[in-house]
Amino acid sequence: MANLGSSTIMLTGAGGALATAIAQELDDAGAQMVLVGRGERLARAADRFPATEVLDLDLTDPASIDTLRRVKVDTLIHTVGSYSTQDAQKATPDDLREAFDTNMSSLFHAVQGVLPHMLRQKDGLIMGVSAGQAARLSGPKAALYTASKAAVAAYVLSLHDELKHKGVRGMVLYPMGAIDTPDNRDAGMAWDSMIDPRGLAKSVAHALTRPDRAHIKEIKVYPDT
Repeated sequence: MANLGSSTIMLTGAGGALATAIAQELDDAGAQMVLVGRGERLARAADRFPATEVLDLDLTDPASIDTLRRVKVDTLIHTVGSYSTQDAQKATPDDLREAFDTNMSSLFHAVQGVLPHMLRQKDGLIMGVSAGQAARLSGPKAALYTASKAAVAAYVLSLHDELKHKGVRGMVLYPMGAIDTPDNRDAGMAWDSMIDPRGLAKSVAHALTRPDRAHIKEIKVYPDT
């Protein structure tokens, strides 16, 4: 099992299916957590997992940056995001704004919040969650989702190349298929065609423990089928 006892990790999207699996793995590994989320989901996560701070924030709002800058963390794991589909000819400007606000702007605001402290201490790790469609650069009927998740990957990898010499590194997680969540099961997806969220979380915890000279920049995790 990974040992993260010396790390303080900010986990966004707290209470979501993937974030919950990651939080369990981080808790098992002894990490200190700062949980960031919204409403009832955040409250459930805070009841279940010990946290040094619990922040109810809308990360699509630039005002969240000032609040995050008061928190000192070693690692940011950003799981905030949303999935949407639409026929290309039916996509609207509102669909575009929603995809990029939720998937990309939320990440930008979180990074701007935690980055000053990471640069001061010359140590930090930023992990963003992209998608299989972005890794393949193709998402038929989900072009806006695919584009916004590709932006997530490009942003994090660009940060890595810019800041690695200052001690701050980037990492991108690509779930290469649907994640096994209650919503996806309710939608009729077979459990054995989806990715086990705890397996994803174990991959994340493993990557977090790699030394700088063996840093993992990209993780692709596949379902069994």
